[in-house]
Amino acid sequence: MVRGMVQCTCHTGYRLLEDGRSCQDVNECAEEGYCSQGCTNSEGGFQCWCEQGYELRPDKRSCKALGPEPVLLFANRIDIRQVLPHRSEYTLLLNNLENAIALDFHHSKELVFWSDVTLDRIMRANLNGSNVEEVVSTGLESPGGLAIDWIHDKLYWTDSGTSRIEVANLDGTHRKVLLWQNLEKPRAIALHPMEGTIYWTDWGNTPRIEYSNMDGSNRRIIADTHLFWPNGLTIDYAGHRMYWVDAKHHVIERADLDGRNRKAVISQGLPHPFAITVFEDSLYWTDWHTKSINSANKFTGKNQEIIRNKLHFPMDIHTLHPQRQPAGRNRCGANNGGCTHLCLPSSKDYTCACPTGFRKTSSHACAQSLDKFLLFARRMDIRRISFDTDDLSDDVIPLADVRSAVALDWDSKDDYVYWTDVSTDSISRAKWDGSSQEVVVDTSLESPAGLAIDWVTNKLYWTDAGTDRIEVSNTDGTMRTVLIWENLDRPRDIVVDPVGGFMYWTDWGASPKIERAGMDASNRLVIISSNLTWPNGLAIDYESQRLYWADAGMKTIEYASLDGNNRKVLIGSNLPHPFGLTLYGERIYWTDWQAKSIQSADRRTGQARETLQDNLENLMDIHVFHRHRPPVRTACQVGNGGCSHLCLLAPLPKGYSCTCPTGINLQSDGKTCSPGMTSFLIFARRTDIRMVSLDIPYFADVVISVNVTMKNTIAIGVDPREGKVYWSDSTLRKISRAALDGSQFEDIITTGLLTTDGLAVDAIGRKIYWTDTGTNRIEVGNLDGSMRKVLVWQNLDSPRAIALYHEMGYMYWTDWGENAKLERSGMDGSGRVVLISNNLGWPNGLAVDKAGSQLLWADAHTERIEAADLNGANRRTLLSPVQHPYGLTLLDSYIYWTDWQTRSIHRADKDTGANVILVRANLPGLMDIQAVDRARPLGFNKCGVRNGGCSHLCLPHPTGFSCACPTGIQLKRDEQTCDSSPETYLLFSSRASIRRISLDTSDHTDVHIPVPELNNVISLDYDSVDGKIYYTDVFLDVIRRSDLNGSNMETVIGQGLKTTDGLAVDWVARNLYWTDTGRNTIEVARLDGSSRKVLINNSLDEPRAIAVFPKKGYLFWTDWGHIAKIERANLDGSERKILINTDLGWPNGLTLDYDTRRIYWVDAHLDRIESCDLNGKLRQVLVSQVSHPFALTQQDRWIYWTDWQTKSIQRVDKYSGRNKETVLANVEGLMDIIVVSPQRQTGTNACGVNNGGCTHLCFARASDFVCACPDEPDGRPCSTIPGVVPPGPEPTRVSERSQTPPGRVDTSTTKPLTSLEAVEGNCSDKDARRGLCTHANEAVLATMGEGLHVSYIIGGLLSILFILLLIAALIIYRHNKSKFTDPGLGNLTYSNPSYRTSTQEVKIEAIPKPTMYNQLCYKKETGPDHSYTKEKIKIVEGICLLSGDDSEWDDLKQIRSSRGGILRDHVCMKTDTVSIQASSGSLDDTETEQLLQEEQSECSSVNTAAATPERRGSLPDTGWKHQRKPSTESEV
Repeated sequence: MVRGMVQCTCHTGYRLLEDGRSCQDVNECAEEGYCSQGCTNSEGGFQCWCEQGYELRPDKRSCKALGPEPVLLFANRIDIRQVLPHRSEYTLLLNNLENAIALDFHHSKELVFWSDVTLDRIMRANLNGSNVEEVVSTGLESPGGLAIDWIHDKLYWTDSGTSRIEVANLDGTHRKVLLWQNLEKPRAIALHPMEGTIYWTDWGNTPRIEYSNMDGSNRRIIADTHLFWPNGLTIDYAGHRMYWVDAKHHVIERADLDGRNRKAVISQGLPHPFAITVFEDSLYWTDWHTKSINSANKFTGKNQEIIRNKLHFPMDIHTLHPQRQPAGRNRCGANNGGCTHLCLPSSKDYTCACPTGFRKTSSHACAQSLDKFLLFARRMDIRRISFDTDDLSDDVIPLADVRSAVALDWDSKDDYVYWTDVSTDSISRAKWDGSSQEVVVDTSLESPAGLAIDWVTNKLYWTDAGTDRIEVSNTDGTMRTVLIWENLDRPRDIVVDPVGGFMYWTDWGASPKIERAGMDASNRLVIISSNLTWPNGLAIDYESQRLYWADAGMKTIEYASLDGNNRKVLIGSNLPHPFGLTLYGERIYWTDWQAKSIQSADRRTGQARETLQDNLENLMDIHVFHRHRPPVRTACQVGNGGCSHLCLLAPLPKGYSCTCPTGINLQSDGKTCSPGMTSFLIFARRTDIRMVSLDIPYFADVVISVNVTMKNTIAIGVDPREGKVYWSDSTLRKISRAALDGSQFEDIITTGLLTTDGLAVDAIGRKIYWTDTGTNRIEVGNLDGSMRKVLVWQNLDSPRAIALYHEMGYMYWTDWGENAKLERSGMDGSGRVVLISNNLGWPNGLAVDKAGSQLLWADAHTERIEAADLNGANRRTLLSPVQHPYGLTLLDSYIYWTDWQTRSIHRADKDTGANVILVRANLPGLMDIQAVDRARPLGFNKCGVRNGGCSHLCLPHPTGFSCACPTGIQLKRDEQTCDSSPETYLLFSSRASIRRISLDTSDHTDVHIPVPELNNVISLDYDSVDGKIYYTDVFLDVIRRSDLNGSNMETVIGQGLKTTDGLAVDWVARNLYWTDTGRNTIEVARLDGSSRKVLINNSLDEPRAIAVFPKKGYLFWTDWGHIAKIERANLDGSERKILINTDLGWPNGLTLDYDTRRIYWVDAHLDRIESCDLNGKLRQVLVSQVSHPFALTQQDRWIYWTDWQTKSIQRVDKYSGRNKETVLANVEGLMDIIVVSPQRQTGTNACGVNNGGCTHLCFARASDFVCACPDEPDGRPCSTIPGVVPPGPEPTRVSERSQTPPGRVDTSTTKPLTSLEAVEGNCSDKDARRGLCTHANEAVLATMGEGLHVSYIIGGLLSILFILLLIAALIIYRHNKSKFTDPGLGNLTYSNPSYRTSTQEVKIEAIPKPTMYNQLCYKKETGPDHSYTKEKIKIVEGICLLSGDDSEWDDLKQIRSSRGGILRDHVCMKTDTVSIQASSGSLDDTETEQLLQEEQSECSSVNTAAATPERRGSLPDTGWKHQRKPSTESEV
């Protein structure tokens, strides 16, 4: 109180009125943001409250959402990321995206959805980033907005390209255009499923924000002022408001859900806001300009923060939290509202809706199919516009691989839509909904631009503007034939009139015209030929009998009667470029390229024009699909008109005619077709084989439909008698055959081929001959591939074409090697002479003209086709220049050849070379060609009816014939019969094959033994008694056996193997010995795999090769571990003795000479072959310079060995080490080698009769033998005493005896059965007889003495200490070694590059050789998926560390993984690897070899020589380099 004045105040919650005395309640709820959500005012106070799912914070004003911490989910173009708003934690959800723009999520289903405007797809994935899949993949142009209805499980999206808002189920099914009218560029979209409403922004010419019910009803504009680019839109469900951003006005605004109370929240500091979301009291938005995510208070716009910046390109954003998708009432209930398709909510209820184009049949049901729709092609897609509904929205038919669709037609009977594609040159079909898609025709098409369906007889007619033909086939593409091939010049559209039997087509070549003919090509007639420029679409009006056409040059749509009279212009204005044309009902419809629209008009007057769709690029053909085509009765409907093949309609009076598939003639009855082509050309085109009939007046190629994938078909031959084609594929390395109709396919030669360039069928003698440029051989076999024989193998460089003259007994071939030549021999390989050897370059094709007694050949280097007499005289040039001839053939008076440069087949007169014509063009990849006339008699077989009395092959020669045997087998003295196999031969393994080389014959050709399932064969042996091969496969970790002919394969040992390097058969005692480098053991079993026993498992480091000497009772093996050695023991493992342990590197192979009683071995580190006697004495070096020997064997005076580096088998004289010869060259992955010979497995011992009386294992020794038991009892009682079969022992005894003490091998091998066999200890006579005693070589427990002497105790303790130290040292050594051989660490390898897998060189770097021995380690190699299951094996001579000092390891560089998972890198050249891997060669891949040369400094500097020349077997224009000539065929 001052000077009598009074000051009044009010309590909290009240305010003083203007009178200065009265107080009035304050309405806090009227103040914006006073409470977060709900506010209730009371007298003198207020109360804030929160919506369901939120709780009041301690400040009693703001609300906190219940549940987890919120996460901001945003699209970043190339990825989708998550960020925690309060902690800025930043995680990647999905990456490697193209252009992710719009985004939303479904919280309860844990799904994220996004749109990609580059791929024009809508995708979805799990919220953990897994299971990415397409939801909508067609008909999108710019899907910029996306929203999920989490209550009714629907997906809504906007597309500013198509100007539509669409809806679909969450998986994309039942897609419907919801809103399409008055939309320009719809962008952001937000849903309020609890209210049943949609909100969206549109930034077209009149920017606005609209809403409607979620079924599309009740649409309203809620804001259309002060908007320019309304981008982002979000709904605050708790606050009942909407927020949006405008990127042009740089503002964030808000309004009530009906658009009232609009207000700017932030109007500064917004360079380019794009998307927005809201959570609790905060707004979050992305900005393109600042590349950031920002936040602010949603009421005031204050407290602005940058959540995350420096982003790639932030797009859409959402708050991932359950309260952003609160629960609500599902208006459709549990049964989809009873709707058959879509149930869409509205404000109060729901509406049943149908997918786009489908009409409703009742309030809840939709039609199951479309009855009528407009069908149009748009190059990259085919669309339909339903006439069953009002919206006329176009819908993309979901088809795969549509590249350039032009012509269309349809058949309502089977619901099929047909279309041509001028990019893939194919005709395809699918059901109208996109299902059952298939290619109908895809060969010999060049530009199929017109298509018509004869719906009465189910025929497909088409025009081809490339080949200038009109063709027809069944609607599935079968029985195709050419109808019209003359006087066509770029035919375009075609229509058929099954009612009248006519077809009509437009032709817009040099003289544009419209023609008609019968549907069987009869009565052809030009009906319109004037005032035409580019006549495009055609349509028939059956009712008024008129033909309509569109002319893009004249810019008109015209019509005339069906005979061309009464021509009138229907529409002559505003037609910039009409293309497709169709009629339906009273309307005519057309597409226009320039107007980019589909239009229609009245078909009679041309008035009442309408535009159905505009802004459509690349519009092509157009049709109306309906179900009211008129039924027509024709003669073809009854028994196919009596036709054997095609029944085609024709105008009356004829009505129809029969015709045959392309190339086949109709017989005289006018109904039946010949069984096949009689006279034809047949040619190879790398990936297919085609025929061109010479029976008909035009040339059309027909593909032989063999049900097999061809990779590189080169040479072909035909057997006219059986009607079969034979071909070689140099990538698959096979020769195959099939019937000319494609049936009866079979492979006849599958092994021993590299590049089979030439092939000839001797139809008279029933043989097939072929040349192989890779192996440089000419071979022959029966037509089924049996009895294969090498005819010529010497002095061949690159044999290519081959031709036969059976009647004369001659075989001719070209050779385009260093000195190109043309040679001749008898068809048995005898009497070989060079006919022509000068002025030849690349003599490719070759043909024998029997009638003219001349030889013809094509030379691609000299660019000539030449001729000479059959003896090479009178040489003359027929044709020059020809660009690049390859195959050559002749028939009657013509020669035919294929040309790589022109990609064509040509024909000329055979005598003069004149009258050259083009037979077929545009055929890339042309190879061999043959001309065949099946009507021509074959000729007389020189071998007569009884095969000339030969048991195997009967081969003609000029003066008669000779009998011959398959490769490697000698003819018997009767000169007629052969044995079934050679007597003496080498048997060797190379990765996935086992082969033999006969030593009976002079040609050392390898013959594959057809053992199935070979993966990585390392070691081999054989058993002469049963005629079996035994082999180890380290890929499968098995030991198997088969007969010597490859049959009866069985697994002998299938478990407990790691890396079986060596294998030896004791043919006397019937035992099998093997070394296991992985387990460091030597084991034995019976030959059938039973009675398995570990013989030796101590002091073995890396045991490799193994050999037995049954007569002497000895076992020998090599060990290339830390200290390399060669050891010997008795066959029971006793009396073990080191024979050689000095001056050894990697003793790989080992073999015994049973005659001279010497051991031979190869050393792959010291590069030599050595020998010594059976006691390790009299050691001598046989050969001192061998590159990298692996295995060896001995026969007669020769030592044979395999060499990894030279990839060859070689031999030297075993006495002198001289006369070194290469037996076989160029073999990848050579492994073991043995000799099969009657002289090899001789001699016997005590185990040879009745197994020595032993129950299980019998081991012979020098002067006695022992019986032994297996490690694992097999259920049969085992005795170690000969001739005694013990009764089954008591169970306790069995368990005691069968348990091998840990750490000790059960050496239940008995002591020698001699007089020394005194029974020791407590062994009773009875037990001794049963073989149950503890023998001297087993541990015997000592009895404790009364008082042990102190010195004994001390000595014992010292001994124990010493043993412990030894064990510790061994553990450390093993640990270091295993550390190195761990597959995870990789191996140090020099790899032999895998043949034909890479054309690049593999760089091999050198490192100084460590100061320790290198060791051979076989490794499991990871496959391409880097999994360490049973994959490929790597034979690695790696470096194993031997001491605890890792300094050596540090010097070695990290290993890179090269292609295909092969480790190829850094190592001294002497460490080596053969990557055991199938060689996947193709014709144009080349073999790359690295030859490493070692210098004196222990590999300290290794040079990598250049790769060897690429294999000349390849065909030159595919990269086959021809190293020895200055210009190569591959340069063409």
